[in-house]
Amino acid sequence: MEHMHHNSSHAHAMSHANVSYAGAISHGSASDFLRRFWIVTLLLIPLVLAKQGFADFLGVPVLSLNKWIQLAIATVIFWFSLVFFKHARHEIMMRSFGMMTLVSLAVGSGFLFSVASTLIPALGVVFYLEIGTLIWVLLFGHYLEAKSSVAAGNSLSEVARLLPKAAHRISGNVTEDVSVSELREGDVVLVKSGEKIPADGVVLKGTSSVDESLISGESTPISKNAGDSATAGSSVLDGSLTIQLTKVGEHSTVGQIQTLIAKAQATKPRSQKLADKASRVLTFTALGVSLLTIVIWLFVIGKPFVFALTLAITVLVIACPHALGLAIPTVTTIATSLAVKNGLFIKNLAKLEVIKKADYVVFDKTGTLTKGEFGVSGVVSFGDEVNGEDILRIAASLETNSSHVIAQSIARHAKDKGINIDDVDEFHNFSGKGIWGNILGSKYSVGNSSLMSDLGISTDEAMQQANAFSSKGHTVVFVSDKKKIIGVIALADTIKAESYEAVTALHSLGVKVALLTGDNEIVAKNVSNELGIDTYFSHVLPEEKYSHVKSLQGKGHVVLMVGDGINDAPALTQADVGIAIGAGTDVAVEAGDVVLMRNNPQDVVRLVVLARRVYQKMIENLFWALGYNVVAIPAAAGVFASFGFFLRPEIGALLMSVSTAIVVFNALLLKRVELTY
Repeated sequence: MEHMHHNSSHAHAMSHANVSYAGAISHGSASDFLRRFWIVTLLLIPLVLAKQGFADFLGVPVLSLNKWIQLAIATVIFWFSLVFFKHARHEIMMRSFGMMTLVSLAVGSGFLFSVASTLIPALGVVFYLEIGTLIWVLLFGHYLEAKSSVAAGNSLSEVARLLPKAAHRISGNVTEDVSVSELREGDVVLVKSGEKIPADGVVLKGTSSVDESLISGESTPISKNAGDSATAGSSVLDGSLTIQLTKVGEHSTVGQIQTLIAKAQATKPRSQKLADKASRVLTFTALGVSLLTIVIWLFVIGKPFVFALTLAITVLVIACPHALGLAIPTVTTIATSLAVKNGLFIKNLAKLEVIKKADYVVFDKTGTLTKGEFGVSGVVSFGDEVNGEDILRIAASLETNSSHVIAQSIARHAKDKGINIDDVDEFHNFSGKGIWGNILGSKYSVGNSSLMSDLGISTDEAMQQANAFSSKGHTVVFVSDKKKIIGVIALADTIKAESYEAVTALHSLGVKVALLTGDNEIVAKNVSNELGIDTYFSHVLPEEKYSHVKSLQGKGHVVLMVGDGINDAPALTQADVGIAIGAGTDVAVEAGDVVLMRNNPQDVVRLVVLARRVYQKMIENLFWALGYNVVAIPAAAGVFASFGFFLRPEIGALLMSVSTAIVVFNALLLKRVELTY
């Protein structure tokens, strides 16, 4: 077991300026692209019917369109493609020549050459139909990608919901309700049972159990007394606390979490689409071959300029296959559907490439690998008068009257065991300590060692057993009659059955696992040993969760972070991919790139398998899309001219269609994939 400490060195997350094809189209509206697509579809019909070959294939007479009408139709279609040029301009400014640059070159050069041919009949070649169909298919690719992309939510606004809107401010002997925004350092506030603490401070008076799990990740309720610190966003479970505020607004814990999220968003690495890399190579290849075509045919072979230019333009048009435009969108769209079927909601599809490369999964403990709720883990009775069932019956009878987390856990366990509870009278609750009452005329109490001490009951005989439970990270409560301890009950945040299989499966996929928790080291170590986890971090505060993820990234790891609490949001945002448990808090769901609809760690494994299968399909599709160019570009450039073969644009368009059909069919095969491991 490698035990890492929270002072690990930070890594600087690098952000890339590259603008991918997917990135470009994610900014567009799916409905806008669909509208453009249908309009272009209608405009293409007359151009298709005006072509002899297509008209014969369809069995209809050739539509007679003069060149000016064709020019008008093509100009309108071209106008709908200007969105490509806007993104190409951005790519060029960023020196990231990708899919949009290539699209714009093909569409722009083909259209302008066709316009020139219309005005100068001597040129003799127009590409109106070919350019129109290229625009048509690429608009459909835009639509598919825009539809499958979901914008990341705003975690910052979700964090703000953690705080109450109003607070009870005490001024002298007067208590008034004021907006949280009006609170200042030094103010004194009263926080009642069931309410949230509005800002960081120090307890002046009162005793209560406080739930800090959404802030610190500590699953056990914390007992607060005068002099203890109080954290903004924590919930008071019982009693009430009078708190003097020390940090408010942006200086409070919640405010610092907001700052961390903003910082993580600013430094978060972004994946670069594989299609963008391929199209960048293709862009320069097409440009190079196009220029070389002009030089060789014009100056070396001595053909007329119009002939050489026609071949060069044909190279540019054919070098931008429809298939490359759809290679990634078709796969990612189907991947979205497959993911939802398996309980995975992928908000940023570009992250699939990152997930495929991940070699470390960091799990938050509470509510992710564990159930996030107390369960009875052991019951021990002392003496011959009572047994374990008696201890549970007595404890559950008393605890049924309390709303405390531990009390409800004991009562629920007894109910599951089919143990009948008895009526209680003279019930008394001691905030942060426990309860006592009369059962069938006898006095019993359930609580911590502090309550036993207050009642004058010695815990010495039970301490060996209590310490044995505590050493495993379990919480212990004592059960006593009016004279002595009669039993102890141990409680712990129980590990989910699915967690064992999830960790084993991740290891089989070559992925290491780390545990991140606000709980103490004993709890972290025991859970890690139980599950066979590679690395654990204990006693981790929100800013430390963020830094631990950054530390792993600094060591060269591609990190997936899985969490469900408010305290996980900065780490989820910093990770290469943040995976939020859907059953968790809104802020975790908003901060994550992926949301698990079920609260099941095995779905993380399914996500990794999905990413690897999808990536494989992307590679296959790019092979088919780019493989077409290996033959088509040289043919368009006239390499096979010695055999009397020139690739006409019409034939090139047919080859584009075949390449596109193969790509789409291959993507559809993804629907049949089972995410098993």
